[in-house]
Amino acid sequence: MALTNQSDILLESGTNELEIVMFHVGTGMFGINVLKVREIIQPVEITETPNRHQNLEGIIRLREEVIPVIDLAKVLGYPPADQPEHDKFIIGELNQRKVAFHVHSVSRIHRISWEQIEKPGDLSQGHDANTIGIVKMDQGMALLLDYEKIVMDIAPKTEIQSIQKNEDQVNDRSNKKLMIVEDSPVLRKLLADTLEEAGYTSIVVYQDGKEAWDFVNGLVKTEDIDASDIRIPDAIITDLEMPRMDGHQLTLKIKEHSKLQHLPVVIFSSLITEDLYHKGERVGADAQISKPEISQLVEEMDKLILN
Repeated sequence: MALTNQSDILLESGTNELEIVMFHVGTGMFGINVLKVREIIQPVEITETPNRHQNLEGIIRLREEVIPVIDLAKVLGYPPADQPEHDKFIIGELNQRKVAFHVHSVSRIHRISWEQIEKPGDLSQGHDANTIGIVKMDQGMALLLDYEKIVMDIAPKTEIQSIQKNEDQVNDRSNKKLMIVEDSPVLRKLLADTLEEAGYTSIVVYQDGKEAWDFVNGLVKTEDIDASDIRIPDAIITDLEMPRMDGHQLTLKIKEHSKLQHLPVVIFSSLITEDLYHKGERVGADAQISKPEISQLVEEMDKLILN
């Protein structure tokens, strides 16, 4: 199942919709954004590697590329498939690297709205810690997984790295207020901690685009509000994939608002492909940076709000 011609299924900018590939592992149904998927293949021979992580089956060779294989059944605590002949490898690409997710079956692609996706919230006690969203559909419910976290747990070296800084930069950055909009708890904390280390110590974080929009939109509802209000952030850093409201719609809403359009919005995502870059441009993003390029992110923030 090839998904290489993804421009055919890209949705209009700012519509708050996405396409997800539905698959099964054990008794559970799960979804992955089609933009993370390069192709879906039959399982091929796996080469085991010594001292590998317990959730890593080994590596495969696919058209001259060496790709690690992650056993999602082990990640999620399910036994091996009852009918392994139906197993599939979902070849995904995120954070500028490819990985094969070993699943038990793949069903179809669904077009849904981010509004159909709820955050686990208090229900997270009954779900795997890797779950970041619950998809409500007519056929039942599916879980969206934190695929970046799953990969980072296995290969920590892919995490966002610390950056160099000097005292002058730290002092300048400490006077600016940043808003981070990121649904992954792991990446949210990692990003906030790294930015604070760089000197951006005034940070507010929100778990999805709707939370962030409700906050800034609530500020500007009064007639006397202006850009100097200290509650308004100097810049917003947003992910793309988020329950309820994605990063593209958040950016569009901000850029269409007469009292907010001055705010720099930087998209920081594992999904900055050429097609998605053009979508970001259409909704008015001031910059778009692929995870985990934190140094480039800080440089861009400096250009936007310090210079």
